[in-house]
Amino acid sequence: MNSAFISDLEKFTEAEWLSAVETLLPEIHEVDRDAVRIWFRFYPLDLLNYLESAENVEEAMKGLAMEGDFGLLDKIDTSHRFLYGHRFWPLVKASVVERAESDAPFAGLEAEIRSVAAKASAAAKTQISLTTAIAAVGLMTLVQAGLDEFKAAPGMTEQAEGMMAGSPDQIVAARAKDDSQGLFGFLKTVDKKYSVAFKAMGSAGRFPVINDEEIASASQKFRERDWQSLDSRCWEGPVPIECTSASCGTCWVGVLGGAEKLSTPSDRERRQMKVFGYGQTDEEKPFIRLACQARASGNVTIVIPPWNAVFGKKVRGNVEEVELEPVTTSAAKLREAISSAVSGE
Repeated sequence: MNSAFISDLEKFTEAEWLSAVETLLPEIHEVDRDAVRIWFRFYPLDLLNYLESAENVEEAMKGLAMEGDFGLLDKIDTSHRFLYGHRFWPLVKASVVERAESDAPFAGLEAEIRSVAAKASAAAKTQISLTTAIAAVGLMTLVQAGLDEFKAAPGMTEQAEGMMAGSPDQIVAARAKDDSQGLFGFLKTVDKKYSVAFKAMGSAGRFPVINDEEIASASQKFRERDWQSLDSRCWEGPVPIECTSASCGTCWVGVLGGAEKLSTPSDRERRQMKVFGYGQTDEEKPFIRLACQARASGNVTIVIPPWNAVFGKKVRGNVEEVELEPVTTSAAKLREAISSAVSGE
């Protein structure tokens, strides 16, 4: 094992990783540009470092009002299933391991991502623009999981279905397309109906949304299965929801497609996202949103994170003081496996 390579990767801060991803975005196919940015917000290095440094990991998680299933140790092969590049994961994983065990000098973060992507694309006989995003994910997963756990993961992939079974261009086009409103759809106003396609760790599908309706509200009406059996945070519908007033941060989602069809975030949503620590960008229509605040005016494709917390002040720092309404949390029990894994036991 080239411990120097691992050490070099570990020197980079989360901000530097995010900067590297932004630098590489023009080289990434549109199908995964926002997906890789979302993934890095779903698995923040700063939060992992904070938990690892805590004397009592379970108490630290409770102090952040953390719910759900945080961390990559049990998701090495699955955390990136919403990326098109997930289908190349076995080749990317092999390329990452090969690089970690080589003696080549460290070439810089962006260069190392490109190198892993190039090897995987050559092996897959595909464009490097389709492997660059998953290569960045692979190297960050190595940092957070460690080489032994990374190598031990079987390197399995999930078979692409539905929209994701198409070509990259077909997926991009499908995400941009709205549901037909019928022959006289142009006459409709408030009664227009669209769809929200969603991907979560244990489920996928789509639910209807009325024009200008919040995603959270539409999700609550979608009761076709026992969502709580899949995710204890989901009382109604596939999107975890509690306060519906931007006070708890439970309903944050990543927007894979249709961000431009969502309402512009209010000042409150932007302020609260900093408090929660989710890293919403300053873009007019960002790719990380609160489902209880984002109103849809067309089809949208989202991915639901497997956890939520309020860690902005404690972990990110420099968050302006705001009055928060009480955070109500469900009775979801912190998994002992995650607590022990994060603490290194």
